Amino acid sequence: MSKTSTAPIDTVDAPGAPGEPRRRSAGRKLGIALYSIVAGVVVIALLATGFVAYTVQRSFPQVDGEVAVAGLGEEVRVQRDDLGVPTITAGTTDDLFFAQGYVHAQDRFWEMDFRRHVTSGRLSELFGESQLPTDMFLRTLGWRAIAEQEVEALDDTTRAYYDAYAEGVNAYLADHDGADASFEYAVLGLQNDDYKIEPWSPADSVAWLKAMAWDLRSNIEEETERAIVASDFTGDQMRQLYPTYPFDRNPVIVPSISTVPAVGTVADTVDDGEADAATASIEWSEVDGVIEAVSALVGPVGEGIGSNSWVVSGDLTESGMPLLANDPHLGASLPSVWHQSGLKCRVVSETCPFDVAGFDFSGVPGIIIGHNARIAWGFTNLTTDVTDLYLEKIEGDSYWRDDELVPLDVRTETLEVAGGEDVELEIRSTGNGPIISGLTDDYTAIAEAPYVGSGGAVKEPRHAPDGDYAVSLKWTALEPTSTPGAIFALNAAQDFDDFRGAAELFAVPAQNLVYADVDGNIGYQTPGRLPIRGAGDGSMPQPGWDSASDWRGYIPFEKLPVVYNPDEGYIVTANNAVVADDYPFFLTRDWDHGWRAARIVDLIQRKSANGALTAGDMRDIQADNGFFLGMRLSGAYHEIATGDGGTDAALDLLRAWDAQNGADSAAAAYANVLWSELAENVFVEGREHPAPLTDQARLFLVMDEMLDDPASEWWTNEALGVTGQQEMLKRSAINAHARLVELQGSNPSKWNWGELHALPLVSDTFGASGIAPIEWLFNRGPFPVGGGSSVVNATGWVMDEGFATVTVPSMRMVIDLADFDDSGWNQLTGTSGHAFHPNYIDQTAAWQEARLTPWAFSPDAVADATENTLTLVPAG
Repeated sequence: MSKTSTAPIDTVDAPGAPGEPRRRSAGRKLGIALYSIVAGVVVIALLATGFVAYTVQRSFPQVDGEVAVAGLGEEVRVQRDDLGVPTITAGTTDDLFFAQGYVHAQDRFWEMDFRRHVTSGRLSELFGESQLPTDMFLRTLGWRAIAEQEVEALDDTTRAYYDAYAEGVNAYLADHDGADASFEYAVLGLQNDDYKIEPWSPADSVAWLKAMAWDLRSNIEEETERAIVASDFTGDQMRQLYPTYPFDRNPVIVPSISTVPAVGTVADTVDDGEADAATASIEWSEVDGVIEAVSALVGPVGEGIGSNSWVVSGDLTESGMPLLANDPHLGASLPSVWHQSGLKCRVVSETCPFDVAGFDFSGVPGIIIGHNARIAWGFTNLTTDVTDLYLEKIEGDSYWRDDELVPLDVRTETLEVAGGEDVELEIRSTGNGPIISGLTDDYTAIAEAPYVGSGGAVKEPRHAPDGDYAVSLKWTALEPTSTPGAIFALNAAQDFDDFRGAAELFAVPAQNLVYADVDGNIGYQTPGRLPIRGAGDGSMPQPGWDSASDWRGYIPFEKLPVVYNPDEGYIVTANNAVVADDYPFFLTRDWDHGWRAARIVDLIQRKSANGALTAGDMRDIQADNGFFLGMRLSGAYHEIATGDGGTDAALDLLRAWDAQNGADSAAAAYANVLWSELAENVFVEGREHPAPLTDQARLFLVMDEMLDDPASEWWTNEALGVTGQQEMLKRSAINAHARLVELQGSNPSKWNWGELHALPLVSDTFGASGIAPIEWLFNRGPFPVGGGSSVVNATGWVMDEGFATVTVPSMRMVIDLADFDDSGWNQLTGTSGHAFHPNYIDQTAAWQEARLTPWAFSPDAVADATENTLTLVPAG
């Protein structure tokens, strides 16, 4: 007899904007702005009749009992713990991935369906003509077409995994349509009642990997930004505003590349080389006057996109075995980008090799980050430059190439529009890639005022052919890759050689991969398809009409950075520079500037000097709120008095502060507002040509150098009547006090960073509909949080949009190789994508505190943690 979960609906508070209003958008990663879908009066009426309460629970998944499912070969067991995390046990890989598809559809099908509309450029089919600009851009990039090519290129075994997964999704959809699949379809039907759910396909899964590659695409924003502002500043000013990585003070991931056997060869020993470069040790002094600081933080493709991961060897741990920690930083979303699962073959064998658990993506088979019975791994964004913009010269249907006109590649696609007429889109491409000017304001602005350059030098194009300027995009993800197969190779890997073999397949997005195993080894591998450039370094657009600017292929895998069992006993990656600047291949100018990496190294060294490290120590590092620039400002204001009583009292708080951005800290609230006001006054306010404030990690370095240079031209702002460093510091302190009083009142005991920096959880689809009752149904929060931009606890905020958290540690995990059952994990929201389900946001409270929950892996531990068991059996 089957049993359906009918847990009571939880109540929620309507979300508000913490601190200050900021621009909000649904589907922030792709700039989706959904328009109002139904009239508020209709929604209120539905609420009053109880329609919502009934309809919401219709889609809650069955988690106990038995379900007969067509397409299964044998019985499959799905055990769920109190967080709703499933552990799936099956006898064959076909049944294992079939069941994963079925469970993902149970928990998150609306999210899956929305994602495939995003990746295929079909949002207009859901939401109407407001989504046409987004669809046009995504169709031009052609993610879906590339995904289909990748599916066709899969080997038979991998293709079988994707096919089985799709069959499992479709088996669930066979009995669940519309509001029975997810409450969102009931809301959508009020405006688009013709929408029908389509069957799932392997290409739907593979295309989502393209979306994640876009989310982690590295420096295209920086390249675009530099190209747009290049005409506003001198060469010296551009070099000051966009400094290179501080190799002399912050760490690199691979100070010395290890010599390891080529992938697939047999070797009993590995030479780990000589660690002849500094791994980085940066001491954070206590606040006792002048601050000597170094350590802390990050900024993104959009402020805060990055990650932390590190691994320590058993030489430094209490258990004598490695510990591996990871927390990827992504845009906040509801539901979280991550799902959690365990995938177990009933008997592990060559034909069914999986015994793995970790974080997965709904819509994609396998485990993305986690561990199996022998190895553990984590990811951070590599931040190497894998995207380039090219200026093209177009004449009619041709483009210039080495003094010759070459025909453009032209195709036409039809966009269907809910409630409107079809739209025809002409897509043009050069040999470098699709033409994207004309689709977005930024790329169009580059074509209208073109600049090129490299190495910090900027200039107008010379000797350009006739014709109109356009901008094309070259990106490693715009051609078929082997990434769809890398997931399964990683899930089944048994040692470092297998791990590196999986890394070789992992073409995009380019990630830092850290490793540990039950034999006590630790390691690191740079994977990815990393271009070898001709002219130019990718920091500015290049002339597409000159083949001297072409890519020359990709760095061979065996020449990519690798580390195995380093002498230091740890490996830290936090989007910082991978290698020193003497590495023979150019990787990027746009590393994160290493503040977080330096802080993590410092904490590992301090904690290990005071005793052996534990999993709790790893979690404490993840929760560290140390704010480097706040410490720097405390020192800069050590002897400054403004004569304003309220401001000087706030500065006393700053000087006595421990530089931790704790949620309940009044001093942290003032320090961050002060940082914002100072940056605005120095670089933006009253300036004819404002400097961009998009990357706080970069601005940390700029301001750090300026504080040591009282003569810097940036301290004078004639529009504000400010001359010199001291005047600027005083004015900014007064402005910051006034702003904080406006936000949180005049009583400093009422100030706190957590509420100012609170996180609103906004549904990526209906959460910004503009209809308050609709938003109430799906949104949650705001939730007070600590941390900040370029802090290890990386809760990022956008400087000119208020202080609300917009990017987050999307999940956290600490894996204990001594006993996997002693590991811990957590993610931003919960496993369920169903609004009001008990597992919708049941992990958020722990996430706020950077608290990890137990992670059961062994069969006994899973059995002890099991709250619900669903048995899937073959139909008929």
